[in-house]
Amino acid sequence: MIVRDRPNGLRLFLTMRGSVLPSIWKSLAITTLLAVVVTWSHGQLWHTKIQLTIIPFTLMGLPLAIFLGFRNNSAYDRFWEGRKLWGELVLRNRNFARQCLSLIDDDPSTSTADHLRTRMIRRAIAFSHALRHQLRRSDAAADVGAHLQPIEWAALQGRVNLSQALMLEMGADLARCRKAGLVDSVRATALDNTMCAMVATAASCERIKNTPIPFSYTLLLHRTAYLYCFLLPFGLVDAIGFMTPLVVAIVAYTFYGLDALGDEIEEPFGLSPNDLPLDAICRAIEIDLRDALGETDLPPPLLPVNYWLR
Repeated sequence: MIVRDRPNGLRLFLTMRGSVLPSIWKSLAITTLLAVVVTWSHGQLWHTKIQLTIIPFTLMGLPLAIFLGFRNNSAYDRFWEGRKLWGELVLRNRNFARQCLSLIDDDPSTSTADHLRTRMIRRAIAFSHALRHQLRRSDAAADVGAHLQPIEWAALQGRVNLSQALMLEMGADLARCRKAGLVDSVRATALDNTMCAMVATAASCERIKNTPIPFSYTLLLHRTAYLYCFLLPFGLVDAIGFMTPLVVAIVAYTFYGLDALGDEIEEPFGLSPNDLPLDAICRAIEIDLRDALGETDLPPPLLPVNYWLR
């Protein structure tokens, strides 16, 4: 996610980090070059004058802009829902750590309670890392394995849904606490409700990840935007002459940019500059939960690098 103040003055046009321009510059260059050729030839193609007025572009441009705006709103809704879900996960992790430390009774005869508390809280950290890697389809070994016992991590490797497998192990530990008399039914229910909420958050993230905006809808907007911008020079050249390439470039930048921006934020869990900073969120969860365990050797919070917070 890009974290910076809005640039002012000339820097507003020179800022590339977080801009969609690197994604669309080839299409924009081709469209502008076509506008230059049309302006140079005065709208003639193989000695045939292509007669287009501004009227069809007015009729087509307004609905195109509306549909692009609607699609971008839908994409931003997915982005914002993803951010709310990860904010909910931070909340649930903090509550889970507090509940483990305050609701699980001490066992005077053994260190079982301390061991179970630490293991469950460590698993909660591993759960967040596992969910992040699952959404990004990346290797979770380094981040998840660091918070689990070697035997447990060896048993969990190869599981289809690692975050769900970790939650099953946390449920098994809660059952051990209940059997050992470390929690009563009421407190066990409170802990289970928190774990259920964490599972619900993970399932909602999977829903966003695995259900993109319908392809046919996206394809229609792609095609219409490109056809509009490719034909626009023929409708403008007789009216504005040598200014045609400039106007076409501005219009194409707007339509191509909106189209590309919708594609980028539609799936908010990736690694592009405008995606959610899941690394930073998971690091914040790790710091909070390890601090709750009384650890002092905590990792530092992740900060933006060149305005990019991962």
